[in-house]
Amino acid sequence: MPEDKMDLPTEDMLTAAFEDDRSRLRRVAYRILGSAGEADDAVQDAWLRLHRSDPSEIDNLAGWLTTVVSRICLDQLRTRRTRREDSLDARPTELRDDEDHGPEQQAVQADSMGAALMIILDTLAPTERLAFVLHDLFAVPFDEIAPIIDKTPAASRQLASRARRRVRGGSTYDRSRTDTDGTRDQTRQTEVVAAFLDATRNSRFDRLLTLLAPDVVLRADPMAVAAAKASADRGAPRIEAELRGAKAIAKALAGSAQAAQVALVDGFAGATWAPGGQPRSVFEISIRDGRIVSIDLYADPDLVASFDVEILT
Repeated sequence: MPEDKMDLPTEDMLTAAFEDDRSRLRRVAYRILGSAGEADDAVQDAWLRLHRSDPSEIDNLAGWLTTVVSRICLDQLRTRRTRREDSLDARPTELRDDEDHGPEQQAVQADSMGAALMIILDTLAPTERLAFVLHDLFAVPFDEIAPIIDKTPAASRQLASRARRRVRGGSTYDRSRTDTDGTRDQTRQTEVVAAFLDATRNSRFDRLLTLLAPDVVLRADPMAVAAAKASADRGAPRIEAELRGAKAIAKALAGSAQAAQVALVDGFAGATWAPGGQPRSVFEISIRDGRIVSIDLYADPDLVASFDVEILT
């Protein structure tokens, strides 16, 4: 028998290695999905895929399994978003496991990383959640996360950064806020964004104040700030890296956004500037109780490319 064939793992060896890693994989899947049952399903799916794979093509089994489980979970998150369905019970189902866990499990089960964290994670876009969970909770490098979510390492880092900012800020408001019937009020949110853009274009200051929450915050990435300053004489918004308060933001934005369009940004109501149909900047807008509570403006090409943008108007 050729030497390289002798070195290939047997099915029993793969099974043993998988079982050794099962607990960690369940924790990864649970933090991405927020459901113990779905986490178990994802891990089982990975097990089936492993036994349909060619062992000679797997250099790092743990890394391979992490990638497969993560992709399965990402597909599941996107399916939820596409169906516009909420789970029957919004509370995350607890992951129970009697095995001894490593430091990352102790961390995620601490009070500060328990149910409150899961509530915040549920407000994130799928790629944000996956990038944050893999990097911040399981120390997966961004160059390994990037191919999982089909982004560059830089864009993956930005996605995790956005998620981290929400987690550290305790931003538990949900951009996928539901009505009493349990369905996302996407139509109402897009109407708010459309009204906001109209008021911005036409310098309707008082109308802007009714659409913006008093404590609204606007954040812009460095490229958006630089582009705005370079185009100030052509009606670009007078923005900084961060502005707070309805009056300050209304004053900065009045008369701008002439070419911005309402869009779905990662499935939520937002806006984009997309000359020729190609997004060049993205407005990620969070709405609570019919008023805008945050605006995140991105112009970095890698980061803009990390969004799924569907232009509506």
